[in-house]
Amino acid sequence: MADKRYNLKSGSLLAQTKRLLRHFDLRARKGLGQHFLVDGEVLQLIASAAELTPADVIVEVGPGLGVLTKELARQAGWVIAIELDDKLAALLRQTLAPFDNVTIINDDVLKIEPEALLNQPKARFPQAINSYKVVANLPYYITSPVLRHFLEASAKPQTMIVMVQKEVAEAIVAKPGQMSLLSVSVQLYGEPRIISYVPAQCFYPAPEVDSAILRINLYPQPAVAVDDEDSFFSLVRAGFTAPRKQIGNSLAQGLGRAKGEVLPLLERANIASQRRAETLTLGEWARLWRVFTRLKGKE
Repeated sequence: MADKRYNLKSGSLLAQTKRLLRHFDLRARKGLGQHFLVDGEVLQLIASAAELTPADVIVEVGPGLGVLTKELARQAGWVIAIELDDKLAALLRQTLAPFDNVTIINDDVLKIEPEALLNQPKARFPQAINSYKVVANLPYYITSPVLRHFLEASAKPQTMIVMVQKEVAEAIVAKPGQMSLLSVSVQLYGEPRIISYVPAQCFYPAPEVDSAILRINLYPQPAVAVDDEDSFFSLVRAGFTAPRKQIGNSLAQGLGRAKGEVLPLLERANIASQRRAETLTLGEWARLWRVFTRLKGKE
C-alpha cells in the first residue's frame, strides 16, 4: 500500500522521523503520550478510511511531526491541525509552510469548542461548512475525553478516524453482553468500526501495546431518543458502578438508593434485575432512563 511518490516506506518514514527529531532537538515526550507513526502503509490506511475529497475540512488532533498532516493536506480541502506541544507546533509551522490549506493551532483541543475551530482564519475555506471530519492519532490517556469532546459537541463531525489502543477500540465496538460505559457513550452518537489493527512497531518510539484504526460514522440524531443526555449518562454511569454485580445492585449502589426502590423501576422498564449492565442494549438504557425520569418528576 505504500506510495513511493510521497516517500512513505516504513524505513524512510522512520529515518525521516529520527532526522526531524535530531534537527529540531526534540524527543518524544512520554508525559504527552507521544509515539510517532513510521509506517507508510498504516498512514495510507488512515487516509483511505477518511475517504478524503477536495471538499473536506479535516480537524487533526495531535499531528506530531506532521507526516499524516501532509497526506491530509494533499487530498483534503482544508486541514486544521491542533498540537499541544509548543516545540512540535513550531516545527509544524516550518515544515508545513508550503501548504496553504493548513492551519496550525498550538493549544489543548479539549479547551476549544469544535464550533470555534471552524471559525479559524482560512484562505480557501468553503463559505458554509455543514460538516467536517476528525482524524487523529490519539495519545492513549486522552482517548475518551477527546471522543466525548467531539461526539457531544453542538457542531459534531461527520466522521471520526482515530488511532486508539487496541483494547479500547474493541471495547468501543462491543455488542450487548460486553458493553461498557465507553461503548454506550460512543454508540449513542455513531456506528464504530475497526478498520485495522496496528502493531506497536509501527510507531517510534514503540508503545507497550498495539493500536487500532477506528472509524466512527456519526448518526444525524442519537441512536435512541433521550431529551437530556447528561442525566442519561448519569444513569448509565450508575449502572456500571459495579459492573460485576447484577444491575439491580449496581444501580442501587451508583444512585445511592435502596435496592427496594430500584427493583420496581427495572421491572417497569421490563429489565430483569439479575442481568448485568454489560448486557443492556441502548434501547433498554433509554427505556430505563425514561422510567427514572418519570419518577424524578414525581419526587
